Amino acid sequence: MLLSSCISLDYTPRERPTKGNTYGALYEEEPEVLLIMPPINNSTNVSAKDYFYTSMTVPLAEAGYYVLPPLMTLEVLQRESGYDSELFIDKDLSRFKEILGADVAVFTIIQAWDKSMLEGSVSVTLDYIFKSTKTNRVLYRKRGVVYENTSQFIDTGDDLISLIASIAASALSTALTDYMTLAKESNSRTISDLPAGKYSPRHGIDRDDRPTPQTIYISTGD
Repeated sequence: MLLSSCISLDYTPRERPTKGNTYGALYEEEPEVLLIMPPINNSTNVSAKDYFYTSMTVPLAEAGYYVLPPLMTLEVLQRESGYDSELFIDKDLSRFKEILGADVAVFTIIQAWDKSMLEGSVSVTLDYIFKSTKTNRVLYRKRGVVYENTSQFIDTGDDLISLIASIAASALSTALTDYMTLAKESNSRTISDLPAGKYSPRHGIDRDDRPTPQTIYISTGD
């Protein structure tokens, strides 16, 4: 009786997370046109930015949004000094609305793109940030961590020469890992719960769906 008297009668169950209450700002603004900004490359791989830039179009279009063609808008971005996205991610984005008609600027940050030749693996960490060009609010944010095992080690017993050959083969496989494949894998899996856009049959009816975690871990090649 004493314990029950201490329990608050005003207790309400914790609200179940849904897309509606997780991405409320995005549902409120209902953007239609997305602008893919050139990736911000914080990794040591100088080529990662160029590989990743065009890999975002398909998953965003499939989600029901009109995506401004990256190759066509690249010239405009370069003319407006917009190729260096890190200069804009924390600034007013209304100019992209005025010039290109974009409702959202899609920023991607390549935090890491590491290869281990000895372990035969590739690890990629990517941040996705969707910002409104009207209000500068962050409408959607996710992180994708992709790990690919490219090892081709073969059990060769105690033969040292064969073991060295196996290590070399694994290192070669890792060196030739297709960057575009990793980028596409991260895109399709990480932003898979992006609320459906206007051009999707699920537009407006996915509010009660459960969102995926803030960070998505993806393992391939095992």
